[in-house]
Amino acid sequence: MTATPTPSVHVRALISWLAIFPMVALGMTVMAPFSATWPPVLRALALTAVVVPSAVYLVVPRLLAAHHRITHGHR
Repeated sequence: MTATPTPSVHVRALISWLAIFPMVALGMTVMAPFSATWPPVLRALALTAVVVPSAVYLVVPRLLAAHHRITHGHR
């Protein structure tokens, strides 16, 4: 069994952005009605408390796996 090559830092950055940007955009839209009066730092804290763990543990690994399947084919 051979180790799979790690994508370049540039590919990982792009994949991370592809995961995080839509989650932040959606989160801001969902939070807007009830967080409009919150201080910006509190809004950022609440949003990142959900987005960062979701991206790190769920979304980015799935996108990296999809990238691997696309670039290396199915096995």
